[in-house]
Amino acid sequence: MTLFDWVIPIRVVDLIEIGLVAYVLYKLYQLMRGTIAVQIFAGIIALYIVQVLVTAADMTILKALFSSISEVFVLAVIILFQPEIRRLLLLLGLNPLVRRFMRSPAQQVRIEEIVLAVQDMSTRKIGALIAFERSIGLRSYIETGAQLGAQISRDLLVTIFYSQNPLHDGAVIIRDTQIEAARCILPISTSMRLSSKLGLRHRAAVGLTELTDAFVIVVSEETGKISIASNGVLKSDISLSLLDEYILEALAPSLAGNASTNPPATA
Repeated sequence: MTLFDWVIPIRVVDLIEIGLVAYVLYKLYQLMRGTIAVQIFAGIIALYIVQVLVTAADMTILKALFSSISEVFVLAVIILFQPEIRRLLLLLGLNPLVRRFMRSPAQQVRIEEIVLAVQDMSTRKIGALIAFERSIGLRSYIETGAQLGAQISRDLLVTIFYSQNPLHDGAVIIRDTQIEAARCILPISTSMRLSSKLGLRHRAAVGLTELTDAFVIVVSEETGKISIASNGVLKSDISLSLLDEYILEALAPSLAGNASTNPPATA
């Protein structure tokens, strides 16, 4: 018998499985870190080691005891780790790949109309400011503009922001499936973190997200570049593919504190 006879064959699927298990364990560790779940998990591991030793030593009474415990073990784990399991499922729900497959046809059409409108305005360098209402109402800002109550469409959004249209100044506010109002006045951010080169549209986008949980898209009239603002933070030069994901996440139900919609700050 040679050394090669003792080598365990490893398939590509085995490497994928190892990677998936490692990823899941790492995510579980991130979720449990700093909570009492870590101590509970350590206790479960200790019990498992004891069970292995008891089985190896063939201790009849203890084996019977651990066998009875194992019958309710899975249920006990679900109960003990219910908060962590819930958070893990929420994170999975926020995954872009999962959300892409879970989109409803109506939501898909709505997002496509917005992205196509932004693409058109970006190409033609039509300045735009589009705010999405989330859990905090934007009625006080809606009332500053011209109320529309119209269905979301690419042509309507582009028409509103066309420079010869009297509604092009200010922001469009979207609530659910409707364009609620146009020419809305938003608060201007005075944050020193923002670049001095930014115009009023970008500062208004940040200003609204400093006071509410709104999500805002900005198209620069000078460069045609697309920016987004959320939680008082601005990110510039967004690609259309990323914009699609940001919009989907912004329009989804508020999960995990909306943390993943928070873009990195610009200098």
